[in-house]
Amino acid sequence: IMNAAANGNTRAQYAIDIFTYRITKYIGAYAAAMGGVDAIVFTGGIGENAVTIREQVLEPLKFLGLKIDKKSNESKEKEKIISGYGSKVKVLVVPTNEELMIARKTKWVVEESNNIYR
Repeated sequence: IMNAAANGNTRAQYAIDIFTYRITKYIGAYAAAMGGVDAIVFTGGIGENAVTIREQVLEPLKFLGLKIDKKSNESKEKEKIISGYGSKVKVLVVPTNEELMIARKTKWVVEESNNIYR
């Protein structure tokens, strides 16, 4: 979708806009409910790899005192802090192993179901 949007596909760009708007809306809602935000963490395939998605999500949240270091956001490092100097909110990119998490949860479900039927 990101490649299609970059090549001028307006429907793909619209999908990205809706996706990022929803993420921004949830962060903003939770920030209001909690009285602020200490950190925002991006993880998973999109969160770890999509520089432009992170930028589009974070831009409307600058009112929280958030500052992004563009160079850090664009760096190829897997684990990084992308908030800039003086940012009131720490923004991190943290790698995850989604397959391992799914395997662990599956193992837990199987073990629990075995315990129920013993």
